[in-house]
Amino acid sequence: MLSALRAEDAAEMVVVLSDPSLHEFTGGRPATHDELAARYASWVAGSGSDSELWLNWIVRSRVDCRAIGTLQATVVNPDSDPEAAIAWTIGTPWQRRGFATEATTALVVWLAENGIDSIVAYVHPAHAASAAVARRVGLAPTSEVVDGEVVWRNRRAGGQSV
Repeated sequence: MLSALRAEDAAEMVVVLSDPSLHEFTGGRPATHDELAARYASWVAGSGSDSELWLNWIVRSRVDCRAIGTLQATVVNPDSDPEAAIAWTIGTPWQRRGFATEATTALVVWLAENGIDSIVAYVHPAHAASAAVARRVGLAPTSEVVDGEVVWRNRRAGGQSV
């Protein structure tokens, strides 16, 4: 289950994202409550540009509605030839249960239903779990590397490879 991100979600998410191992491939450290609240407030406010939309959700358990992760899409050129860069994070206690695949699949379907056929994700080459999620949602690795991460892309509508 997905819910729109709110700055107030930082209180719940600071616990979900507290495991330092979640930062193994992205660098950094777990954010404090104040850092996360400021980050979420910025994300909710948006990019400030009509050519870039920030879409952010909290992934919640259907059983008890507890937050278990986040899901993001940054859509560039939303009015002409849109492309979405997607990302997902599931807290350590909920990993290996299919939550990332389920949430990301829902996002990819929603994007396609809203006219966004070009989707990209950036995956660290050693992050097998994220590569598996990317593959399951229809993305394939490319030869492109950005900031040390492999660019994964889907196929555009009409079967054209990107």
